[in-house]
Amino acid sequence: MQVIWIPGDGSLANAYLRGNVLVDAGVTPMQVAKYRDQIEWIVLTHCHFDHIAHAHEIAHMCDARLCMHKDDAEGLGADERTLAMIFGERAPPLRIARTLRDGDEVEGLRVIHTPGHTPGGICLWDGDERNLFSGDTVFADGGVGRTDFPGGSIAELKASLGRLSALDVKGLYPGHGPAVESNGALHINAALRMLAFC
Repeated sequence: MQVIWIPGDGSLANAYLRGNVLVDAGVTPMQVAKYRDQIEWIVLTHCHFDHIAHAHEIAHMCDARLCMHKDDAEGLGADERTLAMIFGERAPPLRIARTLRDGDEVEGLRVIHTPGHTPGGICLWDGDERNLFSGDTVFADGGVGRTDFPGGSIAELKASLGRLSALDVKGLYPGHGPAVESNGALHINAALRMLAFC
């Protein structure tokens, strides 16, 4: 199934459209307006403001349901958990229609709980296409999400990357920076090797 990359502006995160699922919603409603009739689900990879900034408006525009892991959904109203204050903003009012757990599926995407950047961080795995939507868990340059924010843990991030390294990842679609459409597993393994020194 085709993946449409919707690049984030400035410090806001990328979003991806796969079928009727939008992954993350930091991008503006104008950037996804042409897909409004297609989007039925919005899956948020974690609770940080740069990934959820426009989730409320996009969900309303598309009449879509918001999903997030239960461990991050609990902190949505707190500016310190969403990091909204770093962006000079307040946490947006979000109504989560479905809280997710490890192993759940949303339209053929399997939820993999990957704490470390946040307690409820997730990746989404399309096993048929071997595509991984990685949020801020791992980036296409072998980098990883910061662990010095509230709820971050380098030990948990290492364990999460260990789980991801067992997957035969082809396409890697991260929250920031470019996506790669082949050899995604190489980037995950590079991140795991880098963290071995932490």
